[in-house]
Amino acid sequence: MSPLKDHHLSINRRHFFGKSATGIGTAALATLLGRDGLAAGTGKQKLPSFIRQIAPKAKRVIYLFQNGAPTHCDLFDYKPQLQKLHNTPVPESYVGGKRFSTMTGNANGKLLLAPVEPFNQYGQSGAWVSDFMPHTAKISDKVCFVKSMHTEAVNHAPAISFFMSGAQLPGRPTMGAWLSYGLGTMNDNLPSFVVMTSVSKGTTCGQIFYDFYWGSGFLPTRHQGVKFRPATDPVLYLSNPNGMSRPLRRELLDDLGRLNELKLKEFGDPEIATRIAQYEMAYRMQTSVPELADISNEPKEILDLYGPGVNESGTFARNCLLARRLAERGTQFIQLMHAGWDQHRSLTTELYTQCKDTDQPSAGLVRDLEQRGMLDETLVIWGGEFGRTPFLQGNMKDRRGWGRDHHPYAFTIWMAGGGIKVGQTYGASDDIGFNVAKDHVHVHDFQATVLNQLGIDHEQLTFKFQGRHFRLTDVHGKVVKDLVS
Repeated sequence: MSPLKDHHLSINRRHFFGKSATGIGTAALATLLGRDGLAAGTGKQKLPSFIRQIAPKAKRVIYLFQNGAPTHCDLFDYKPQLQKLHNTPVPESYVGGKRFSTMTGNANGKLLLAPVEPFNQYGQSGAWVSDFMPHTAKISDKVCFVKSMHTEAVNHAPAISFFMSGAQLPGRPTMGAWLSYGLGTMNDNLPSFVVMTSVSKGTTCGQIFYDFYWGSGFLPTRHQGVKFRPATDPVLYLSNPNGMSRPLRRELLDDLGRLNELKLKEFGDPEIATRIAQYEMAYRMQTSVPELADISNEPKEILDLYGPGVNESGTFARNCLLARRLAERGTQFIQLMHAGWDQHRSLTTELYTQCKDTDQPSAGLVRDLEQRGMLDETLVIWGGEFGRTPFLQGNMKDRRGWGRDHHPYAFTIWMAGGGIKVGQTYGASDDIGFNVAKDHVHVHDFQATVLNQLGIDHEQLTFKFQGRHFRLTDVHGKVVKDLVS
């Protein structure tokens, strides 16, 4: 072949579109060069009128995601009938050919299992809460229990992906990425989307934290979540290496930025703009992150709200406190993920540890936000990817090995602050907690409601990819009006 033909064949798609006219990425670049994404570059939250047509009730979200699926039957969804039918086969009429995990297979004939611990009513709302959750019980009038959640996935990773991105398969933007893209940032020195993970010590049922749980999918990568680690350096590769002074680092970044800008002008690739912005963010985070992570000035009465675990780095309690500090500093989506709820054989053992590690910190966060006047503008969400079966997994004679399998057909989450109608229980499951009986709330409805509280019409916040306008709620979802004030 001739050299000219060789050259033409070596041009890839990105190079072709980048060199064509002013570059196919120019439109996206105009967005990325402004630090607020779709928002105006003024530092304030401003969305185009066709997206933000709703008065926002919340400025930020703190999502306390419980990986592994907490058991609604044992924590929040009290069913006297389940107690009465303990150790009897689940009626076939409830099962109806439903799909379960391969660990259960056919649910017909499985024995119903009563709650492990007693339930009591609390507050003016009279909410039923298990003795597993004494601290959450005390804030029952400050939260809304949604007992009619249901989903489509029966296994953990697809179900978590569905909650976070609206799709069971990885690759779509997650909720925090969508909000970063739509709302931008309120603080130049910290990411708008931060993730922290934890797991109870000694658990045998921890879940893997996959990066796609906080990925940006086909959105520009600057919108993906930034994971903070439980370490002296919470963010990888943020600190300068030995021998590298801060002024020298600044000079290197300036030179690197000029080189990247040359490529940006040549190709118009939005990912180059992302790289420039992220280098600058990392430089500013060298001072903002250590200040954020230093809790030495927190008063003892505040630390006591979160429980003894707050004094140990990497715990759920410490992450809850850091979530409040991030919220104070303008981070708009804070995603805490705590693993260990997958009690297939450990309801009577590890569930106690799990609740002890998470109950007080969750309630303490709500109290802390409230006393600082932040709760009204902060939407706090607590829940997992699905519930757990009302029937037993294991041998009824072996109490120590009692467990429950995955259950997508009815489960409970709770929400607080952010314009949610609190002091109420919304929806209901049937008399044994098997199926939703009243006011169904699908995952897409939940997502639409969260966006609504931030002032966003979920049908309008879209991104065109491969010829289609995608959104968090796909082509589904409706705002649950009775949940919002």
